[in-house]
Amino acid sequence: MALEGSRDEILTRRQYESLLDAAETYREALVVRLCGEVGLRPAELAAVTIDDVEQVRMDPPRYLVRVPGVNGREGRTAYLPTRVERELRRYARSNGLSAEDRLFSVTPRRLQMLVADVADRAAETFDDPSLADVSSSDLRHYFARRSLVDLEVNPSAVKAAGGWGSFEALEPYFPEPTDAELVDAFASVERTGGPGGERSRSEPVVGDDSVIRLLLAASDRYALLRLDEEGYVDRWNRSGAALFGYRAGEIVGTHVSAFYPEEAVEDGVPERILSTALEESGTETEGWRLHKDGSRFRAAEVISPLRDDRGRHRGYAVFVRDVSAQRAALEAVENERDALERQYAIARRHRALTRALLDSSDHEELETNACGSLAAGDAYDAAWIDRQTTSDRRREWRTVSGLSPEAVDGLAPERWDETDGIGTDDGESTGGATGDEDDLPIATADVRTDLDGESADATLARVPLTYGDTTYGTLTVATSRADAFGTEERRWLATIGRQVGYGIAAVRRRNLLLSDRVVELEVVCRDDASFFVDASKRLDCRFELDSLVAVSESTKLYYLRLEGASPAAVFDLAASEPNIDDCRLVETYEGGWRVEFVVEGSSPTLTLTEYGVTVVDAVFEDGAATITGESAADADLRTIVDGLRAAFPDSELVGKRAVERTVQTAREYREGLEDRLTDRQQAALRAAYFAGYYDWPRESTAEEVADAMGISSPTLHNHLRKGQHELLRTFFDDPAEEMPAGTEE
Repeated sequence: MALEGSRDEILTRRQYESLLDAAETYREALVVRLCGEVGLRPAELAAVTIDDVEQVRMDPPRYLVRVPGVNGREGRTAYLPTRVERELRRYARSNGLSAEDRLFSVTPRRLQMLVADVADRAAETFDDPSLADVSSSDLRHYFARRSLVDLEVNPSAVKAAGGWGSFEALEPYFPEPTDAELVDAFASVERTGGPGGERSRSEPVVGDDSVIRLLLAASDRYALLRLDEEGYVDRWNRSGAALFGYRAGEIVGTHVSAFYPEEAVEDGVPERILSTALEESGTETEGWRLHKDGSRFRAAEVISPLRDDRGRHRGYAVFVRDVSAQRAALEAVENERDALERQYAIARRHRALTRALLDSSDHEELETNACGSLAAGDAYDAAWIDRQTTSDRRREWRTVSGLSPEAVDGLAPERWDETDGIGTDDGESTGGATGDEDDLPIATADVRTDLDGESADATLARVPLTYGDTTYGTLTVATSRADAFGTEERRWLATIGRQVGYGIAAVRRRNLLLSDRVVELEVVCRDDASFFVDASKRLDCRFELDSLVAVSESTKLYYLRLEGASPAAVFDLAASEPNIDDCRLVETYEGGWRVEFVVEGSSPTLTLTEYGVTVVDAVFEDGAATITGESAADADLRTIVDGLRAAFPDSELVGKRAVERTVQTAREYREGLEDRLTDRQQAALRAAYFAGYYDWPRESTAEEVADAMGISSPTLHNHLRKGQHELLRTFFDDPAEEMPAGTEE
């Protein structure tokens, strides 16, 4: 790649890293490192043993490698970087090499070819054709250039470690110095006056006092003053005038208290500082000082008493520094630190709340744990959750943490600052949260409270507890922090509202799944807001729910049996319904049709589902929906019904009864399934399963399975399709349910 003496074509650091990345084996990477970071030649690599590595320093550990003499060259000592030594030892251990074994038991030519292979691979991988010509010699050039220029190693050490015969051999690796580099290199000659160390006669000697004067004159942020024994200004100079703004005639003879704010003078601060400096032979202070125009600045002072040769007090020397900029920067950092600490406190509450939700086993425990986790840290002083019913607009305090339940009533603000209409007093709402990250359904208010035992200002924020389109209640948090409820915190609280809502829905569903006893509910909804209620009334038709499939939180697939009206008439009516995303005809049978609807948004069945009710059956007829569902035995039925009424006011609970949940064992399920499958269907399913037909990718094709069974491929597909239908029917349908007339088994 590069010829000896070519400065511009020596490998760059990036190119060298590319070579290391292109190495595919541990040996390739080690060979590249030993050439490029130790400076070894291929012939030397082929002769080096583990025993040639020597540790010459213990703490920190440092290593040398005693390079054997080869090809008429004398042996030498090279420096071995610690990271390369570790890789060398690891390579030796993994290959089982002893101390006397050669590190690479191949010829130097083979090592050169190994470097060439890595170079070709790097050129192709990183699209850099220049790498294709890199050789072991180029890696030694890289070692020399990096050691001399980048790491500034002593040329004598580089010459000895790399085995170069003369300093002339190293000259090509140094870049030509620029004009600025030449001047900087000889700057010390100008400062010392020449090699002999004699100073130029024309250059003045700068004493300590002159240095101080030069430093003070260079900035208007420093001043050196002198006071007499009583603290009056005795001497004034340009540094004092530049910092404070007074001329000597205006300030000499004035007491030092003229530089202090009025409140500090009234408190006796100037006298105390001078007294402390005298008693303790000097003092350092920081505080507010005044310019001539009355403006304040932050100053750091060093005050030292002055004494004569007999030790008598003769005044004070005062060094003043304007540290306003540093103080402002420090305060900015402190404010940022405090803000980060507040954010971290909020983050800790979020983690604690998440753990509390996971540990909760029922609705009430979840609310109690949520409020307790929020009020336990520094972020919030109190938290509470309330629910509101729509029947009598009575608010029930479910749980309170951080203050007594009686104190909550006294915190009700006269006005809430609403966002997106959330948190109103119109009853339990639906549609309050969209789930959008930018939608912040938070209401805030400022109140006077005694959260800390005394009356103080506090800020409240409340957020709805939502799951899908259902709101279970509102969470309110109170804090005395002055900067509470900024955009990020409001976003976080909105997430908390959805998180708690998810938790409530989850524990309700879990309790329903684990309960041996359930409550069977029968609800009638006559609200025209339901499309199927409205359609059954307007078209004088009947819908019966076959299955309800959840696509997302708010989107459901309805499979219904339609009777009394044509699908076309129903679809025309659905075209103007915003909640119906799509609809289609699935199947025609004697006396009716099976239709599919994609429903987005609120519906009676969706609302009941979000309150933990499993919808078992639903019939829409004559402008009314009769919905049968199951809920856990300990579910709050009033909350469920009130939640349904909040979305569909014309709804009522017409019946309820406790029932034992039937349990079907795995054996009973298997026997029932076997009764529904024919022998050929069972044989086809078993052969296809164990032949890997259902694996992905498939281990066997349908033709191969059919040949093995001695049947045609269409016959196999027929058996498989009917068998799969029976499997799915057994899983999704009631085994005792009969298919509609005209439906093919």
